[in-house]
Amino acid sequence: MTFEPLSSSPEKIAEMSRMATAILREHYDPIVGKAQNDYMLVVNQSETAIRGQLAKGYRYFFVKEGERTLGFLAFFPRGGAMYLSKFYLYKKERGKGYAREMLAFVTRAARAEGLAAVELNVNRHNETTRIYERLGFTRLREERIDIGGGFFIDDYVYRLPFSE
Repeated sequence: MTFEPLSSSPEKIAEMSRMATAILREHYDPIVGKAQNDYMLVVNQSETAIRGQLAKGYRYFFVKEGERTLGFLAFFPRGGAMYLSKFYLYKKERGKGYAREMLAFVTRAARAEGLAAVELNVNRHNETTRIYERLGFTRLREERIDIGGGFFIDDYVYRLPFSE
């Protein structure tokens, strides 16, 4: 498995946006509904949104195996931890053990910066909460966040602290 950094080229940003839209539409339409997911995709995964996130220090990566793209991830340092903002695979690639390798990549980046943990938010109704718990994350709290457009997200916040 390889992790190809997202460059700032318009073509690569467009490719990332298309892939993110496809994966997140498939995954989140059933959880939050199409209207909210449409809104979230524009705010978070449009080409404009991705360019803005890159400018703020997000690190996006295409997750690949050979020439095949499996999914993507994005993270950035926040408050003593590496915040894992995006951690997604195409549906056909899930359940194959890729998540462990992806998390190891994020963990190495966090440790290289002297950070103490990896943190993330996950929708409370998302079945991936079980996956994060199997990967060693513990639930810290619940959050209800107004994301604009009349929409809210109901999340759990998870943390994976590093042992010494």
